[in-house]
Amino acid sequence: MPTILMPLPSRDFDPSETGIPWRVLSGLGHHVIFATPDGETSAADGWMVTGQGLGLLAPLLKADRNGRSAYDAMIASPEFRQPLRYEAIADRPFDALLLPGGHAKGMRPYLESTLLHRVVAGFFAAGKPIGAICHGVVLAARSTAASGRSVLHGRKTTALLRIQELLAWNLTRLYLGDYYRTYPVTVEDEVTAALARPEDFEHGPM
Repeated sequence: MPTILMPLPSRDFDPSETGIPWRVLSGLGHHVIFATPDGETSAADGWMVTGQGLGLLAPLLKADRNGRSAYDAMIASPEFRQPLRYEAIADRPFDALLLPGGHAKGMRPYLESTLLHRVVAGFFAAGKPIGAICHGVVLAARSTAASGRSVLHGRKTTALLRIQELLAWNLTRLYLGDYYRTYPVTVEDEVTAALARPEDFEHGPM
Protein backbone atom coordinates (compact mmCIF):
# COMPACT_ATOMS: atom_id res chain seq x y z
CA MET A 1 0.00 0.00 0.00
CA PRO A 2 1.60 3.33 -1.06
CA THR A 3 2.16 5.74 1.83
CA ILE A 4 1.66 9.45 1.24
CA LEU A 5 2.90 12.19 3.57
CA MET A 6 0.62 15.20 4.11
CA PRO A 7 2.23 17.79 6.42
CA LEU A 8 -0.07 20.37 8.00
CA PRO A 9 0.40 23.55 10.04
CA SER A 10 -0.80 23.72 13.62
CA ARG A 11 -3.84 25.66 12.42
CA ASP A 12 -5.55 27.37 9.50
CA PHE A 13 -5.19 24.76 6.74
CA ASP A 14 -7.96 24.74 4.13
CA PRO A 15 -10.53 21.98 4.86
CA SER A 16 -11.30 21.23 1.21
CA GLU A 17 -7.65 21.15 0.11
CA THR A 18 -6.93 18.47 2.69
CA GLY A 19 -10.21 16.57 3.02
CA ILE A 20 -10.93 15.96 -0.66
CA PRO A 21 -7.41 14.71 -1.57
CA TRP A 22 -7.42 12.56 1.58
CA ARG A 23 -10.76 10.97 0.62
CA VAL A 24 -9.69 10.33 -2.98
CA LEU A 25 -6.30 8.88 -2.03
CA SER A 26 -7.71 6.78 0.80
CA GLY A 27 -10.43 5.50 -1.50
CA LEU A 28 -7.74 4.31 -3.91
CA GLY A 29 -6.11 2.31 -1.14
CA HIS A 30 -3.28 4.73 -0.34
CA HIS A 31 -2.25 5.29 3.27
CA VAL A 32 -2.10 9.01 4.12
CA ILE A 33 0.13 9.99 7.05
CA PHE A 34 -0.23 13.46 8.56
CA ALA A 35 2.51 15.47 10.27
CA THR A 36 2.32 18.64 12.36
CA PRO A 37 5.00 20.77 14.05
CA ASP A 38 4.46 19.25 17.52
CA GLY A 39 2.66 16.01 16.75
CA GLU A 40 -0.62 17.47 18.00
CA THR A 41 -3.83 17.40 15.96
CA SER A 42 -4.07 20.32 13.56
CA ALA A 43 -7.05 22.67 13.31
CA ALA A 44 -8.52 23.88 10.02
CA ASP A 45 -9.37 27.48 9.23
CA GLY A 46 -12.68 27.70 11.07
CA TRP A 47 -14.05 30.41 8.80
CA MET A 48 -13.64 28.13 5.80
CA VAL A 49 -15.37 25.27 7.60
CA THR A 50 -18.44 27.14 8.88
CA GLY A 51 -18.49 30.38 6.92
CA GLN A 52 -18.93 32.28 10.18
CA GLY A 53 -17.08 35.58 9.92
CA LEU A 54 -17.03 35.67 6.12
CA GLY A 55 -20.06 37.94 5.87
CA LEU A 56 -22.56 37.92 3.01
CA LEU A 57 -20.14 36.11 0.72
CA ALA A 58 -19.84 33.13 3.08
CA PRO A 59 -21.86 30.75 0.85
CA LEU A 60 -19.38 31.39 -1.98
CA LEU A 61 -16.17 31.48 0.05
CA LYS A 62 -16.53 28.67 2.58
CA ALA A 63 -15.96 24.99 1.84
CA ASP A 64 -18.84 23.51 -0.14
CA ARG A 65 -20.84 20.45 0.90
CA ASN A 66 -18.40 18.05 -0.74
CA GLY A 67 -15.44 19.70 0.94
CA ARG A 68 -17.05 19.73 4.39
CA SER A 69 -18.12 16.10 4.07
CA ALA A 70 -14.60 15.01 3.15
CA TYR A 71 -13.13 17.16 5.91
CA ASP A 72 -15.47 15.67 8.55
CA ALA A 73 -14.49 12.14 7.51
CA MET A 74 -10.79 13.02 7.50
CA ILE A 75 -10.70 14.52 11.00
CA ALA A 76 -12.42 11.41 12.37
CA SER A 77 -9.71 9.14 10.93
CA PRO A 78 -7.05 7.61 13.22
CA GLU A 79 -4.27 8.96 11.00
CA PHE A 80 -5.44 12.54 11.36
CA ARG A 81 -5.86 12.19 15.11
CA GLN A 82 -2.34 10.77 15.54
CA PRO A 83 0.00 12.84 13.35
CA LEU A 84 3.77 12.59 13.35
CA ARG A 85 5.99 15.42 14.51
CA TYR A 86 7.81 17.16 11.69
CA GLU A 87 11.08 15.91 13.18
CA ALA A 88 9.91 12.30 12.84
CA ILE A 89 9.29 12.48 9.09
CA ALA A 90 12.86 11.49 8.26
CA ASP A 91 12.47 8.24 10.22
CA ARG A 92 9.61 6.97 8.04
CA PRO A 93 9.60 5.84 4.40
CA PHE A 94 7.08 7.59 2.16
CA ASP A 95 6.16 7.01 -1.47
CA ALA A 96 4.76 10.46 -2.25
CA LEU A 97 4.17 13.91 -0.81
CA LEU A 98 1.08 16.14 -0.84
CA LEU A 99 1.29 19.79 0.20
CA PRO A 100 -2.17 21.27 0.87
CA GLY A 101 -2.83 24.95 1.21
CA GLY A 102 -4.76 27.59 3.08
CA HIS A 103 -4.46 31.36 3.22
CA ALA A 104 -5.05 32.45 6.84
CA LYS A 105 -2.09 33.66 8.89
CA GLY A 106 -1.67 30.34 10.74
CA MET A 107 -0.27 28.93 7.49
CA ARG A 108 2.90 31.02 7.70
CA PRO A 109 4.94 28.76 10.04
CA TYR A 110 4.20 25.82 7.71
CA LEU A 111 5.19 27.74 4.59
CA GLU A 112 8.32 29.10 6.29
CA SER A 113 9.47 25.87 7.97
CA THR A 114 13.10 25.18 7.05
CA LEU A 115 12.59 21.59 8.17
CA LEU A 116 9.75 21.11 5.69
CA HIS A 117 11.83 22.85 3.02
CA ARG A 118 14.46 20.14 3.47
CA VAL A 119 11.81 17.42 3.37
CA VAL A 120 10.36 18.77 0.14
CA ALA A 121 13.82 19.04 -1.42
CA GLY A 122 14.48 15.43 -0.47
CA PHE A 123 11.33 14.24 -2.24
CA PHE A 124 12.32 16.17 -5.38
CA ALA A 125 15.87 14.79 -5.26
CA ALA A 126 14.51 11.25 -4.94
CA GLY A 127 12.16 11.74 -7.90
CA LYS A 128 9.09 10.80 -5.88
CA PRO A 129 5.57 12.01 -6.82
CA ILE A 130 4.71 15.39 -5.30
CA GLY A 131 1.45 17.30 -5.37
CA ALA A 132 0.80 20.83 -4.12
CA ILE A 133 -2.44 22.78 -3.88
CA CYS A 134 -2.94 26.55 -3.68
CA HIS A 135 -0.45 27.96 -1.13
CA GLY A 136 1.19 24.54 -0.87
CA VAL A 137 3.05 25.46 -4.06
CA VAL A 138 4.70 28.30 -2.11
CA LEU A 139 6.21 25.73 0.26
CA ALA A 140 7.69 23.93 -2.73
CA ALA A 141 8.92 27.20 -4.26
CA ARG A 142 10.81 28.03 -1.06
CA SER A 143 12.53 24.63 -0.93
CA THR A 144 16.08 24.68 -2.23
CA ALA A 145 17.74 22.01 -4.37
CA ALA A 146 21.44 21.12 -4.23
CA SER A 147 22.00 23.70 -6.98
CA GLY A 148 20.98 26.43 -4.53
CA ARG A 149 17.90 27.25 -6.58
CA SER A 150 14.27 26.46 -5.86
CA VAL A 151 13.25 22.86 -6.53
CA LEU A 152 10.71 24.35 -8.94
CA HIS A 153 13.39 26.14 -10.97
CA GLY A 154 12.92 25.41 -14.66
CA ARG A 155 9.75 23.35 -14.09
CA LYS A 156 6.08 23.92 -14.84
CA THR A 157 3.43 23.90 -12.14
CA THR A 158 -0.08 25.02 -11.44
CA ALA A 159 -0.61 27.64 -8.73
CA LEU A 160 -3.16 30.06 -7.33
CA LEU A 161 -3.53 32.85 -9.88
CA ARG A 162 -2.84 36.46 -8.93
CA ILE A 163 -6.25 37.50 -10.23
CA GLN A 164 -7.99 34.94 -8.00
CA GLU A 165 -6.06 35.93 -4.89
CA LEU A 166 -6.56 39.66 -5.42
CA LEU A 167 -10.23 39.24 -6.28
CA ALA A 168 -10.94 37.49 -2.96
CA TRP A 169 -8.92 40.13 -1.12
CA ASN A 170 -10.61 43.09 -2.83
CA LEU A 171 -14.08 41.67 -2.23
CA THR A 172 -13.48 41.23 1.50
CA ARG A 173 -10.75 43.61 2.63
CA LEU A 174 -13.15 46.26 3.95
CA TYR A 175 -14.34 43.88 6.66
CA LEU A 176 -11.73 41.08 6.71
CA GLY A 177 -8.59 43.15 6.19
CA ASP A 178 -5.72 41.05 4.81
CA TYR A 179 -7.33 37.68 5.58
CA TYR A 180 -6.92 36.68 1.92
CA ARG A 181 -3.38 38.04 1.64
CA THR A 182 -1.08 35.60 3.35
CA TYR A 183 1.89 37.66 2.18
CA PRO A 184 2.25 41.02 0.38
CA VAL A 185 3.58 39.10 -2.65
CA THR A 186 0.96 36.97 -4.40
CA VAL A 187 1.37 33.22 -4.78
CA GLU A 188 1.65 33.53 -8.57
CA ASP A 189 4.41 36.13 -8.35
CA GLU A 190 6.49 34.16 -5.85
CA VAL A 191 6.11 30.88 -7.72
CA THR A 192 6.86 32.51 -11.07
CA ALA A 193 10.11 33.91 -9.66
CA ALA A 194 11.08 30.44 -8.41
CA LEU A 195 10.36 28.87 -11.82
CA ALA A 196 12.30 31.44 -13.79
CA ARG A 197 15.43 30.51 -15.71
CA PRO A 198 18.22 33.05 -16.38
CA GLU A 199 17.52 32.95 -20.10
CA ASP A 200 13.97 34.13 -19.39
CA PHE A 201 15.45 37.49 -18.35
CA GLU A 202 18.16 37.97 -21.00
CA HIS A 203 16.19 40.86 -22.41
CA GLY A 204 14.63 41.98 -19.15
CA PRO A 205 11.49 40.68 -17.47
CA MET A 206 8.29 40.80 -19.54
